[in-house]
Amino acid sequence: MAAQLRVVRARIRAVKSIAKITRAQELIASSRIIRAQQRTRAAEPYARELTTAVEAVVSRSTTITHPMITEPAQVKRAALLILTSDGGFAGAYNANVLREGSRLRQRNTDNRIASVNYVAGRKGIGWHRFRDLVMEESWSGFSTQPTYADAERVATALLEAFEADAKDGGVDEIYLVSTEFVSMLTQRPVVRRILPLQIEEREGERPGGALPSYEFEPSTDVVLDALLPQYVASRIYYAMLEAAASELAARRRAMKAATDNANDLIDRLTREANNARQAEITQEISEIVGGANALAEANAGSE
Repeated sequence: MAAQLRVVRARIRAVKSIAKITRAQELIASSRIIRAQQRTRAAEPYARELTTAVEAVVSRSTTITHPMITEPAQVKRAALLILTSDGGFAGAYNANVLREGSRLRQRNTDNRIASVNYVAGRKGIGWHRFRDLVMEESWSGFSTQPTYADAERVATALLEAFEADAKDGGVDEIYLVSTEFVSMLTQRPVVRRILPLQIEEREGERPGGALPSYEFEPSTDVVLDALLPQYVASRIYYAMLEAAASELAARRRAMKAATDNANDLIDRLTREANNARQAEITQEISEIVGGANALAEANAGSE
């Protein structure tokens, strides 16, 4: 009984230590997620206006043949930018993103399109290395606090591949696999094609109002050459900010669940320890009573 009680008490101490760690992780994620949401909201107007400018340039010109908005005759290679986290304790956050990336990769394989992997985040890098999947380039160290400079580095690598010919190692399409922040409780993985731009023709008024009218100097192609790289970097940066907020929200939710489970386990082990202690006390009383009876019987026999 004493040995069992020592084992249960040791487990209680271990679980309490784990609960302290998970609680600390929950509080850290809760404090950081507010700043992550503020950065996302601050970047949204710039991304929205830049998208509006690109839409205006494309919609006002009918003779644009820029490669960034022209559908390729045949897609042979596609770049996949997958945004994951640098740290763990985030529940199914990374698994969901990597699953979407695998589905996109399988779809490309079915369509006889070679996938070129670009991965951000240590978890995604480790996942690809474990499965011997070749990565063209990888980045890490900024999953929870990305900067625009980080997005520019990623965008530069992708644009260089897009501008190169597929025969020389270039790509015909660029896809972004990341996590969209819906709410504190909901974050969903999404797949978006960044390049070539997808142009949709709609009837009726535009939701945000009519597009502004621009005059281009010297030409629309030159304007797009300068505008589209910023547009790609802005799209990637905004996706990084959303992914950072999603990662922190997922970590907060996972750590809260872990803390609650640890507290439940502590309660159960405490009851088990009390039962073991009670059994030990009962056994000690039984041994004392048995010893007293044996002593009384021995004294009675001697008389």
